Amino acid sequence: MMKIGLQMYTLRDETAKDMRGTLRKVAAMGYEGVEFAGYGDVPAEEMRDLLKELNLEAFGSHVGLANLENKLEEEIAYLKTIGATYVVCPWIPPDKVSEGESFWRALIDQFNGLGERLKQEGLQFAYHNHDFEFALKIDGEFVFDAMYTKVPADLLKVEMDIGWVQYSNQDPLAYIAKYAGRLPLLHLKDFRKGEAGAQIDTVELGRGDLALNDIIAAAGKANVEWIVVEQDTCANPPLESVQTSMDWLKTNGHKA
Repeated sequence: MMKIGLQMYTLRDETAKDMRGTLRKVAAMGYEGVEFAGYGDVPAEEMRDLLKELNLEAFGSHVGLANLENKLEEEIAYLKTIGATYVVCPWIPPDKVSEGESFWRALIDQFNGLGERLKQEGLQFAYHNHDFEFALKIDGEFVFDAMYTKVPADLLKVEMDIGWVQYSNQDPLAYIAKYAGRLPLLHLKDFRKGEAGAQIDTVELGRGDLALNDIIAAAGKANVEWIVVEQDTCANPPLESVQTSMDWLKTNGHKA
């Protein structure tokens, strides 16, 4: 069975106040692992020991483009200490996206080098999408697909945010199948379709428009390692929201 993880960005307000205590609460809910989005100033050795105590696996981390470019060695050292595997570029700033095709071509070249450097350290590079990767084509492919065409699979894995895939009017099941074997991480993000042009309205699992059971079944066939719960914004208290999502997973037979 696929493991269930939590992207800690969902709890960013809580971790800003108390990273250690928040991790304890996440472990108590039954999450098997966490994907970091910052480390709350907790030293790497202390984080490693805390995660071991809580039986939480640090399977990966979202590392912003600025840190990938300017603090890569520090990130490598931290992630190797806590036993992480995946280093994920999580987002591209809008001013960069607005530069268009030339930016993306340069970034894809950069991803080859980053993937190679991380591979040398026993780490795996991956990319997490939003919707803007489906708004532009390069050589006849969406940017989303072009980056995986142009960077070898051993240097860049797919962290597919399935909520954003559907929000972009793409077929989630088809995209999961397309990247089977290259898709170790799947962000399970539910949302409700708002008015045309409205921002994505992320909700707890089972409360939105995604066919989650079908998506999870497809993920299993595609050899996904981690189903990652992520909610960009929460109408309810975030800790309550991630508990609700875990409850849905348990109720639907996706967590023992």
